Amino acid sequence: MISIRSEREIELLRTAGHIVYETHQYLKPFLKEGITTKEIDDLAAAFIKKCGATPSCKGYEGYPANICISINDEVVHGIAGRRKLKNGDIVTLDICACYKGYHGDSAWSYPIGNVSSDAKYILEHTEKALYEGLKMAKAGNHIGDISNAVEEYANKYHLGVVKELTGHGVGNHLHEEPNVPNYGKKGTGPLLKEGMVIAIEPMLTLGEPDIYMEDDNWTIKTDDGSLSGHFEHTVVIRNDGCEILTGE
Repeated sequence: MISIRSEREIELLRTAGHIVYETHQYLKPFLKEGITTKEIDDLAAAFIKKCGATPSCKGYEGYPANICISINDEVVHGIAGRRKLKNGDIVTLDICACYKGYHGDSAWSYPIGNVSSDAKYILEHTEKALYEGLKMAKAGNHIGDISNAVEEYANKYHLGVVKELTGHGVGNHLHEEPNVPNYGKKGTGPLLKEGMVIAIEPMLTLGEPDIYMEDDNWTIKTDDGSLSGHFEHTVVIRNDGCEILTGE
């Protein structure tokens, strides 16, 4: 069932989303060559807790870290450890926080030092694909309108659309109905209504869209080793558009 949130619930979701946004802003200055992913994870956990929330990812279906940290050809769900960021890397931080039982969820991909033209390309166009999807997120449209907008933009710039991974509803649980694919037909899927809260998150690749899971049973990578970008906002559907809950 797709939930319609009251304004009281939306205010709690707004607070959770703002904590996620603030965590991204807090971590950005630390994203430099030489820092380990475990150090980033520890910083994120401490900051989220300082804000009066808890890291939603920790323990979610057994996930062992506080946030998801994915590098280069890792699409999602990278686990923090001893790896150090290197000059030229792309690192994606997928940050989720729970505040008084309500979740915020936002992923962003960042360049480390001097990155290649390919890295700049995937970052620029995955972010723009997100905003194309956001334009369609308003009451009266369908999930398929969001999905189609992302897919059309990705196709225009010859990027692979990962089909096995989707956006989703957000609320009392981190992942709720409906799924929000990054491909589809206009006018299809659930009708968007005022008060729905969803996460829209293009996951695009510079090469083929095929993926596989690492032996850790979490980290998902591109089959061909191509770079991947991931940008995500949690939004509430309104009659005249959407309100981004994980932005400024």
